[in-house]
Amino acid sequence: MSEQQHPFIEYLEKLRDNEERGALAALRRGLGQPVGSAHEMYRYIVPWLDDQSSAAQEEGYFLVASLFAYHPQPGGVGNLGASFARARDPQGDDTAIERRFTALLSAHREDLPFYLRQAISFLRAKEVPVDYHQLLRDLWAWERDYVQRNWAKAFWGRTPKPEEAPEQAG
Repeated sequence: MSEQQHPFIEYLEKLRDNEERGALAALRRGLGQPVGSAHEMYRYIVPWLDDQSSAAQEEGYFLVASLFAYHPQPGGVGNLGASFARARDPQGDDTAIERRFTALLSAHREDLPFYLRQAISFLRAKEVPVDYHQLLRDLWAWERDYVQRNWAKAFWGRTPKPEEAPEQAG
């Protein structure tokens, strides 16, 4: 689980858990469409918006809802860099995954729907769950470089070998 749960994602998880197929189908209609243009989504998204919602926040709600409806597998932990790291084949060549991931990291905000749809499709095919609580927060902060750095650290970061792990006191 994420450090911090977001009520909107909890709402989407309830739709999934209650097998609200019609709602999830309406949300999936946003895939491949300009963000916010699939009117079927409004019923599920607009109640979460208020007069203080920025354009980035609104876009985040619409985009994450459509991606969640496409790949609602529970159990996602960490940011998308961690998800991509779990999708790696330990015996395989990571060149294609790295190329896809690097393109996502380099994406401008207006291109994120395209790259994220590809990323979530890839993770879905690999049966790797996504932490949508974290993804929503990261989309809202996309213009800040720390999001991309955190994703890169989670994907390429060095994991200590057991003999390098610090001793546990106790």
